Amino acid sequence: MSEKTNPINIEISDEIAQGIYSNLAVITHSTSEFIVDFVRIMPGIPKAQVKTRVILTPDHAKRLLLALQDNIKKFEANNGAIKLPEGTEGMPPFPINFGGKGGEA
Repeated sequence: MSEKTNPINIEISDEIAQGIYSNLAVITHSTSEFIVDFVRIMPGIPKAQVKTRVILTPDHAKRLLLALQDNIKKFEANNGAIKLPEGTEGMPPFPINFGGKGGEA
């Protein structure tokens, strides 16, 4: 049996289309919602900033998980496996060092 889908008309403003850079997501939940804070941590800046917060119902959080899994599978099929540091399967370490050896002049 094929599913009948209704197209959704979505509009995006120029400002939102620019996107917000985030290198950390903090996820919390209650019995009725999941909260995802997208954070930007920058070297030399003492305080990280939440750039945006997305609040999802549990069923939408699950749909997001499934959509991300599907997109990662497609990405890796075209580009190769996304490699995580050894010993961090499932939960990458907090990116304190930004993947480098430190600042140089």
